[in-house]
Amino acid sequence: MDPGTLACVVVPVTAVLYGQLGLLRRRRERGYRVMAERCAEVLRDPYRAAAGRGWLQDDTQAAAARLLLDGLVSVNHRGNLSLTAAGADPARTAGHPLPDALLAALRRRTAPAALGSIRLRDTGFNTTREAFHAAGHARVEHGIPALASDPAGRPARIGNLSAAVLVMLFTAVALAGLPAPRGAVESAAVAVSAIGLVAQIAWFSPYERLRTVYARRDPWKDRAAGLDVHPALAELARLDPEAAERLRVSRLRTRRGRNRGRPRRRPAPAEA
Repeated sequence: MDPGTLACVVVPVTAVLYGQLGLLRRRRERGYRVMAERCAEVLRDPYRAAAGRGWLQDDTQAAAARLLLDGLVSVNHRGNLSLTAAGADPARTAGHPLPDALLAALRRRTAPAALGSIRLRDTGFNTTREAFHAAGHARVEHGIPALASDPAGRPARIGNLSAAVLVMLFTAVALAGLPAPRGAVESAAVAVSAIGLVAQIAWFSPYERLRTVYARRDPWKDRAAGLDVHPALAELARLDPEAAERLRVSRLRTRRGRNRGRPRRRPAPAEA
């Protein structure tokens, strides 16, 4: 192969590699933008926005605060949550799946319980909570490939890398087999082919960087990080700071009492 022909092959092939890289970047930017828009819609529910926060500001804490504000539960100085008369009424609801699930967990108990213990051990509450958040994430991710992977998945990535390696090897072997250039035109063609080989080798770096950059970008976390604390927690802290502090104590209590939520048995009277 003469230098001119090699240059005519190397230049368009290298352009195709970088064109594919540009298309991949554009596709992922579009995917991130669509996911960010969906996140904004789904995170309008403040309980979903609070899910990733710390213990004392998360969705479980907010659900308990909502029940306190609605007068469905009360909390004592030890952090034990108890149903009020209104909360014990099966017809009363909180109007949202998470506070309703917490209310149902308290109704299943036969004694007051700490919020931390419910969150740790109550299967019914945790199942409802996980299903609620899974539905939100499914709405965001539906029909959009993972940002950290190629649109067609791992086989497409392996195919892209294999093709790039073959192109690079072909260019390197062809360059090594060229005769000494004669004249300025052939010298320029050899230089162009060599620059193309360097560009092909350099292609691997932005391709892998593109994957790692989008692997670190999470539109859900990016959106949720800029949101304020749950309105129920802010309202409880403003209206009843003592109840808010007791609720924090309740969340930090995870040990189960000796009666494990069941009424204690009275000892039988001793026989005379």
